Amino acid sequence: MTALTLSTAAAPGLRADAIVIGVVKGAEGPVVAPGAEAVDKAYDGSLAGVLETLGAAGAEGEVTKLPAPAGFKAPLVVAVGLGAEPEKDAGFDAEALRKAAGVAARALTGTKKAAFALPLTDAADAGAVAEGVLLGAYSFDAYKEGAAASGRGAKAKNGKAPLAEAALLGGKPRDRAYKAAVERATAVVEELNRARDLINTPPNDLNPEAFAAIAQAAAKEHGVKVQVLDEKALVKGGYGGILGVGAGSASGPRLVKLSYTSSKADKHLAFVGKGITYDSGGISLKPAGHNETMKCDMSGAAAVFAAVVAAARLGLEVNVTGWLALAENMPSGSATRPGDVLRMYSGKTVEVLNTDAEGRLVLADALWAASEEKPDAIVDVATLTGAMMLALGSRTFGIMANDDAFRSAVHEAAEEVGEPAWPMPLPEHLRKGMDSPTADIANMGERMGGGLVAGLFLREFVGEGITWAHLDIAGPAFNEGGPFGYTPKGGTGTAVRTLVRLAELTAAGDLG
Repeated sequence: MTALTLSTAAAPGLRADAIVIGVVKGAEGPVVAPGAEAVDKAYDGSLAGVLETLGAAGAEGEVTKLPAPAGFKAPLVVAVGLGAEPEKDAGFDAEALRKAAGVAARALTGTKKAAFALPLTDAADAGAVAEGVLLGAYSFDAYKEGAAASGRGAKAKNGKAPLAEAALLGGKPRDRAYKAAVERATAVVEELNRARDLINTPPNDLNPEAFAAIAQAAAKEHGVKVQVLDEKALVKGGYGGILGVGAGSASGPRLVKLSYTSSKADKHLAFVGKGITYDSGGISLKPAGHNETMKCDMSGAAAVFAAVVAAARLGLEVNVTGWLALAENMPSGSATRPGDVLRMYSGKTVEVLNTDAEGRLVLADALWAASEEKPDAIVDVATLTGAMMLALGSRTFGIMANDDAFRSAVHEAAEEVGEPAWPMPLPEHLRKGMDSPTADIANMGERMGGGLVAGLFLREFVGEGITWAHLDIAGPAFNEGGPFGYTPKGGTGTAVRTLVRLAELTAAGDLG
């Protein structure tokens, strides 16, 4: 991953391959953002005019490259748009800084060192820029010729390596707050990028057993306790949902429990992740054109895994337990059929009307297991329904909960860290559609409002009196379009930062 340093050096004398500056969209044209004063001075104060001549406006995501002025040791200036000019004395929004830094990092692929002269007014700004750089510089090249033996971020044959080093100008390397902000950004994004790697890994190399082994290795490295329930243990424990979904695959299912504990904690959060390492739809086979990206159906489990490890690395004063419900949903002679009835870990029975509504089945078992420990709150994360994508698009995830105040708190945390989300209801009238003449409940209900129906199903498996929220990340978990901001094509790591922020708020006593 890109190496980060805080620097008090002046831009003209810094040895680097490029100087990154910010440009805002002013009322009368582009305006050079604070942090780039030395660069602007070297252009005799006319840098904004030069940029306008080159077509720059300061819009979000815009990149303009121009030769550095005489006397600079760096040969290139990269001007990146920050969007609208903020109100006087308001400062720049953290997400604007993240996005600008991420865009610049992507534009500098193949570069060894860049100096970022973006607006830094405090440690929080430094942390935002650091996050943006590390998120934007992400690359997944493990399966490209020339890179497999070298590890993540290696230069593939005929390709370019990600930005190797970034110096944050205006940072204060001896200031504890600045150092802590960069260290936090590094820990969180390293784990988020680990989640991205898992999401991008082909399903022939990432089955439930392989995912569990990766979780075990990371847990051991960072002092997190881990327990893996294999098929025998799942049968013995009566985990009918996970077993039913994994029944058609040659790769057996797993339930992984990750436990980070702090001696100073008095609160306990449980995170539950859907981990379908490949989703064919099972007997209710998906149509052509809907299978190709289904390696991403374990994005919820990847986010939970990353968040627990990040909490451990940050030493947060809160106990965090992660549950990874892992299975591969395949059609075969042993697969669960539409019409079968599964007895879940909670004891309830579920009539399976559609085997492609499998995520709620594995989550149901994991939610009940998490509930047995009586945590202060449970948050589940899942690429659960196409209906949520129809409702909110490809960049926003939905939030449902059994407590309105908690739903609002989760929403605020998501928006704070730059993960677009929207609170959604759980209409009681939709519950009746899941009534079954054969079992306690069916895994399908009304077609309209399908994302909300799925949330209502999950609510049935949350222990009484436990605060719970459900994040349906089906839209933003996997980016099938081109990269934007700090978001790459492919796995995005959505929800990792929201979960980490929830853990931080809980540790600080600010989440109820």
